[in-house]
Amino acid sequence: MSDLLAAQATDVFRIGLLIALMLTALRNRPVTGMLLPLAAGAVFVAVIIPLTGASPRPEPLATQVLSGLLVNAVYLAAGLGLWTLWQRRG
Repeated sequence: MSDLLAAQATDVFRIGLLIALMLTALRNRPVTGMLLPLAAGAVFVAVIIPLTGASPRPEPLATQVLSGLLVNAVYLAAGLGLWTLWQRRG
């Protein structure tokens, strides 16, 4: 399981998608809010990467999706934390 988490945490495609998701959610925050778009995007990224077969893994699909959700949540929490610190700085 730790091998799967490490592989997903270092996946450049996942990181790029999550950065784009966060920037889009921040830009559209006045209209759509933050929670629902980030949650939907995190689930989308967690599901789409194993389904496309970009990195074939021996683990079952459900395990890959659940660990992907965990990695996505950690990255989004870190990104939002950094964004909050950046906004409070000024």
